[in-house]
Amino acid sequence: MEFSISSLLNNFADDKLLAPKALEKKLDCQASDTVRQLQITLEALEKVGILTKERGKYKRLSEDGVVEGKLRCSSKGFCFAIQDQDDTEDIYIRESQLNTAWNGDRVLVKVTKEGRRRRSPEGEVRLILERSNPSVIARVKKTEAGEYRAVPLDDRLLFELVLNPEAEGPDLEAAIDQLVHVEIVRYPLGPVSPLGRVTQVLGSDAQSAADTELVFCKYDLPRTFPEPVIEAAEALPRKLRKTDQKKRLSLQDIPTVTISNRDANPAQLDHAFSVKKLKGNKWQIGVHVTDLVYYIDADTAIDRQASQRSTSMFLGDTVLPLFPDLLVERIGALTTGNEHLAISILITLNKDGEILEFELQPSVIQVDHHLNYEQVQEILDGETKSDKTLADVIGQLHTISQQVQAHRFERGSFDIHLSTLPPQIMSDEGDLGAVILSSPTPARSLVADLLVLANQLVISHLQALAVPVVYQIQAPPDAQDLQDLLKLADNIQLSLSLQEDDTAQPHDFRTFSQTFLTSEMSPILFELLQATLKPVQYSVLSGPHFGLALVQNYGHFTSPLNRYGDLLNQRILHAVFAEGRDRRTSRAKERVDLRNNSCHGQISWNVLPPETQRDLESLITDAIPHLNEQADLARQASQDLTGLQKTKQMQTHTGEVLQGIITGIQSYGFFVRIETLMVEGLVHVSSLKDDWYEYRSRQQTLVGRKNRCQYRLGDRVDVEVKSVDYYRQQIDLIVVGGGSEASDEPTELPVKQQQEDTLPTDSSSEEE
Repeated sequence: MEFSISSLLNNFADDKLLAPKALEKKLDCQASDTVRQLQITLEALEKVGILTKERGKYKRLSEDGVVEGKLRCSSKGFCFAIQDQDDTEDIYIRESQLNTAWNGDRVLVKVTKEGRRRRSPEGEVRLILERSNPSVIARVKKTEAGEYRAVPLDDRLLFELVLNPEAEGPDLEAAIDQLVHVEIVRYPLGPVSPLGRVTQVLGSDAQSAADTELVFCKYDLPRTFPEPVIEAAEALPRKLRKTDQKKRLSLQDIPTVTISNRDANPAQLDHAFSVKKLKGNKWQIGVHVTDLVYYIDADTAIDRQASQRSTSMFLGDTVLPLFPDLLVERIGALTTGNEHLAISILITLNKDGEILEFELQPSVIQVDHHLNYEQVQEILDGETKSDKTLADVIGQLHTISQQVQAHRFERGSFDIHLSTLPPQIMSDEGDLGAVILSSPTPARSLVADLLVLANQLVISHLQALAVPVVYQIQAPPDAQDLQDLLKLADNIQLSLSLQEDDTAQPHDFRTFSQTFLTSEMSPILFELLQATLKPVQYSVLSGPHFGLALVQNYGHFTSPLNRYGDLLNQRILHAVFAEGRDRRTSRAKERVDLRNNSCHGQISWNVLPPETQRDLESLITDAIPHLNEQADLARQASQDLTGLQKTKQMQTHTGEVLQGIITGIQSYGFFVRIETLMVEGLVHVSSLKDDWYEYRSRQQTLVGRKNRCQYRLGDRVDVEVKSVDYYRQQIDLIVVGGGSEASDEPTELPVKQQQEDTLPTDSSSEEE
């Protein structure tokens, strides 16, 4: 397995010494050439002062003024190192100080000049930790000297690649002026240009290539599984054996149902539901999750590949899965009419939906029915005749989910209603951090609320046992990011405000959500609200989750076929089942039930053996950075595909006049969202020919000096689609009508006086 310097250095923590053999194991260096590569890298890092060697072992040296960040460049040549922490400054890096680093690379930066006033600190790239561009989309050209070169289509990549005409691949002469996918064979070495190899000719331009194909090439996404993974999947059992069912709770007799989208991929069938009436007007909800860990051992070919991918990616109609289809078919998907191994969360509730107790058990289940959301809705509405038992199950699941939802809303959680569901959406709140609905119907909410509850209970149980956990946390949105939305709402007579001026609270978003449902601009308002939410992060420490209004103890467990983090939490639970100590010593008579929440607060000893605890802690600590990187990659790829599709749609409207709403204003122009298409474009200030317009930042308006016409957030305007750049996803618009009349307020500096061509004060101040 290949490794990066970033993944290598992530293993050095707490000033500990690590032997090369230990690093080989952590980085899965099995082949001799990979071991040799590791040794060369260690020696190089020692020479440049990043590592030091003592008695044959290595440790990382700390150095003042050196920070880690991700490089972000603009087409104008401005580059910044963006640090991971939210409260840190971005560091400006001049082109001469990049030291062959490219946009997107993770780098170590030496700060050479402290920031002052509104100027960012400056620095130089000391070390490239990880390359983010293993391949690029580029156009082939031939120089006067007869050399073939590839010019990246992304103008933030400020280089050209040399192409070898004798390398395996398409004919370069025939590929001149064509758009191609280029694999990086060698990165630049000092003054030596990078070397590339054309793997695929995409067409004469970006638009001639398939949207999904562009995204696959741009992000270098894997299309197939390695042969060892396929062989391991083929070796899995074809059916459940009696020996597999030993020491498991038998739940085959309880009516069980799976619920998913209409055209669900089998990998989405990794959880099922049941409901059982108990004495005393109580109910027991069962959330059953496919048991993958029983079949997939840690550090095997399948496990390593899943770890590397980390998450399933949903790109339109194309799914890039976490596991091979054969594995999903044989042991993963909870298909109808078959018995399956599962881990079941059995939750006992009273008639008011209050949780009385819960337990987690390795089980055997049988799925009796599979329904899509539309079928569930028809049963709830009484529009279809179905088996009475099935109707009773769906009805009771709905009743309990409504009670669970009410408790979620009471603590401040909220739903976001979008006109269409994002392609990457999961059955629970997913990585968007909030329950997303495409309509007010309760079918999808039924599934989401029960899964969120199951996730919450499993993670709280693991935390109560003091074992390692893969947590999910979400920081609150920045109050500043909400100002445009609040101003827009005020301009359309929706009164919104934050309970605390400097911090957004979940209750604020709950209020916003309820208010937006009453507005005719609801779709746009909800999209803008979602855009303010910060990405959910994996973490080794428990923390708050904004979208679910939880203070601590949340993570994912219910979708191991699609998220490797869920599989890790399942592996931890298996360790508790197999090795957990239910009493202080072997002589103690009193035991606790480690599978039931009755043990919470009763444990004063280490549940897992010390070695198992350390191994799991190390496993999670090593996995977290990669899980977050892959989750971010999945978000970017999905958003990019959606952007390409919307831009292509807008090209068919070039020259047309459409109605839109102003959703953002900057000194260089304002952004308009087309209501019917939910696509955003830019009206540049240079296209406003009827007057000299001044930018009032405090009021978020552009105001004409003479005609007193103003463009402010929330104003409706008629715009003509002037031009569309498909690959860059840029839509240029011209105003042909609309706006509002300005009030007599003090003017600010004219726009053109504010657009000085100087060094940006920070990475967010430049127009991309």
